[in-house]
Amino acid sequence: MLFMSIFTWEPEQRNEIIKRRMQGSALPEGVKAIGEWVELGGGRSFRLIDIPDAKLALAGALPWTDIGYLEMIPVMDSEEAVKLAAQGQQ
Repeated sequence: MLFMSIFTWEPEQRNEIIKRRMQGSALPEGVKAIGEWVELGGGRSFRLIDIPDAKLALAGALPWTDIGYLEMIPVMDSEEAVKLAAQGQQ
């Protein structure tokens, strides 16, 4: 299942964020990162991830929750969502 991970941090955590991120992405085995972006103004990053088991979402989040706030939002490709919605209208 696809999730958009939005990680937000306070300015005083910037150096720790950089330090940890340079050590690796810290994704559990089986979780695949599809893309990752950072807000140009700082303080927030976005990562699209494919998670085969929801339990792995928590495992990937825990190492970061001491320095920021994490949102995990289930998402779906827009074309796929439209097709499903159209089937429901029939």
